[in-house]
Amino acid sequence: MTTLHPLAPQDIAALNDMRQAALPHKGERLGPAARPMFDALLATTPAAAGVAVEAATVGGIPGLWCRPHHPTSGACVLFLHGGGYVLGSARAYTHFAGQIAARVGADTFVANYRLAPEHPFPAAIDDAVDAYRGLLADGFKRIVIAGDSAGGGLTLSLLSILAAEEAKESVPPRGAAVLSPWTDLALTGASLETRAAADPIFTREVLSGLAQAYLGGHDAADPKASPLYARLHGLAPIHIDVGDDEVLLDDSVRFADLARAAGTDVTLSIWRGMPHVFQSSLGHYRAAEQSLNAMGEFLRQRLG
Repeated sequence: MTTLHPLAPQDIAALNDMRQAALPHKGERLGPAARPMFDALLATTPAAAGVAVEAATVGGIPGLWCRPHHPTSGACVLFLHGGGYVLGSARAYTHFAGQIAARVGADTFVANYRLAPEHPFPAAIDDAVDAYRGLLADGFKRIVIAGDSAGGGLTLSLLSILAAEEAKESVPPRGAAVLSPWTDLALTGASLETRAAADPIFTREVLSGLAQAYLGGHDAADPKASPLYARLHGLAPIHIDVGDDEVLLDDSVRFADLARAAGTDVTLSIWRGMPHVFQSSLGHYRAAEQSLNAMGEFLRQRLG
């Protein structure tokens, strides 16, 4: 099912303000030097009430647990953060992941996977696999996965890797929810051109620089790097949210189409006027609240 959400009138002023603030920085290259700025921006997401945070290591991967009051026993969320494989951290995403944890009602582990260019492909996806297996080793039997942007791409790649595993002891995830996932590091989507003017944040050149930093010369069409090219049979149900004003819009639309053709249950929500991972601006956009609520409900239902 695909739903096109109209732009809420009360979001127009906030969107205009954001666009004016972002315009001078559009097209700026993003590298390790931008990590403090990126982390500070993500840290402005409001904290969820009643969510405790604690440092932990799962499957050898450091990260943070976001634990709501009275979480569902034996269930958890694995959260993989965004940042183009170059930026982002578990600490910066604590509030964002905490909002998801509160809505799902389950403990949520934010994996601090290794970043490029210091740790190029396949470091990030290897860490995601190790974190998932670590949750299994810790006794979790009901697991869902969530992620935004590059973390959304990692989430979908992880789904395909787990679906291909033949080990009988493997417990597959019950579902996944992704926000503005980057599914095609080869950058072949038509929206890179059709949304070039509308997108207030990204350009093809910025994304190309991030992809090169992560891939380090590796093939962008490797399914472990770009889930658009993965085997999509046997995947758990997927919930996707994406803004209509994103150059990465087609990364969601094309993935949803291919996954459905392979028999996967995919719910796609496209939000008019919204930029990349608009959900992090909770409290500024009505759409952010609606999207996160729907995401939380989907994951809660998948956990049973």
